[in-house]
Amino acid sequence: MTPEQHRSLHHLSWPEAKRAAARDSSTVVVPWGSLEQHGPHLPLGTDGLFAEQVLRQVLQALPSRLPIWSLPLQSLGFAPEHKGFGISFTQPAEALLAQVEAIAEPLAQAGFRRLVLFNGHGGQISLLDVAARQVHGRHPRLGLHAWFLWDVEGVMDLIPDPERGEGLHAGLAETSLMLHMAPELVQLRHAVAEPPPTPPAGLTLEGRCPSAWTTGALSRSGTVGTPHGATASLGAALHQKLVQGWTATFTALLHSSWPPRRS
Repeated sequence: MTPEQHRSLHHLSWPEAKRAAARDSSTVVVPWGSLEQHGPHLPLGTDGLFAEQVLRQVLQALPSRLPIWSLPLQSLGFAPEHKGFGISFTQPAEALLAQVEAIAEPLAQAGFRRLVLFNGHGGQISLLDVAARQVHGRHPRLGLHAWFLWDVEGVMDLIPDPERGEGLHAGLAETSLMLHMAPELVQLRHAVAEPPPTPPAGLTLEGRCPSAWTTGALSRSGTVGTPHGATASLGAALHQKLVQGWTATFTALLHSSWPPRRS
């Protein structure tokens, strides 16, 4: 069995998986993406590809003795905001909540300590957080963590203003990261720059005081931001920051007894 297969829960037999669950601090990670339009120059599966590849690098960086395993990428997400651009897939919020429960229940019954939802799609951050809280309420002995791929300190410092705030979708950051990870999937000749309109003072499209939005209200191409100027070298720097940041976070989690629970 290769080191990568050793980290894959779905490559273990049920007795091996049961022994894995019994280890102190046992943790399972599910990379989560979405199949949605990413402008005319990036693939539908951009978010999932990022989550899966970064997680793979993180797991390779962690010492083999640490009790952490992954499950296959969940590609179908919650992305109603991207309808209207040829093809974008989405499932109802209730279906995604049920999907998280379906993954968590057998892990909890087997005795795993934690489940991490490693999410690459910004449009389902809040929903996966709700799912984590709801499932943890039903299975209080299973710690739930809903983490967003890009939520790493310093990673967006690599993106200049105004794109740092305006590049919400298929902009400089995502295009550069894809040029580094899978350049054959990038069609730069079709890239379109469409920065979003500026919200009224005090309101934002993401972050503090956000507003619900649809891509079609902000963009004709599906891009919300400026992909022009994207480079593989910038993508490599973003990738390094992401892997380093998440390796440190997973290491801290696995060496802790967090979250607390009553015996």
